[in-house]
Amino acid sequence: MRQSKLFEKEKGSDSYDPREIVLYALGDFQARGKVLAERELPLDRLRGAFKRASEIYEVEELSDERAVESLRSLGAEVRQVPAFVAKHPYRVIVHHPLVERALRHYQEHIDASLRAS
Repeated sequence: MRQSKLFEKEKGSDSYDPREIVLYALGDFQARGKVLAERELPLDRLRGAFKRASEIYEVEELSDERAVESLRSLGAEVRQVPAFVAKHPYRVIVHHPLVERALRHYQEHIDASLRAS
């Protein structure tokens, strides 16, 4: 049996809700000054935010399918385009209620981190 090292993080656990990662990522995307609401974005444009969110939550980066499933369950519109169009063949439209929810979630997480330190 493999023993984990002192500072090694266990990744790949399914004990988290991927929607939390997506909410944080959407909030992070907006906090960086990018327009999210009511515009069609390629999933590629959100991958950096998903990666940062995964690092914050210390989990594996979401697969396209898991990210898309979470986006849809949160109320975003997602449509698939042919695979030859893009490496991550999805287009996403996030509506105002989800945009506001994501920004609140992101800010709450930031505030909690500041209180903890």
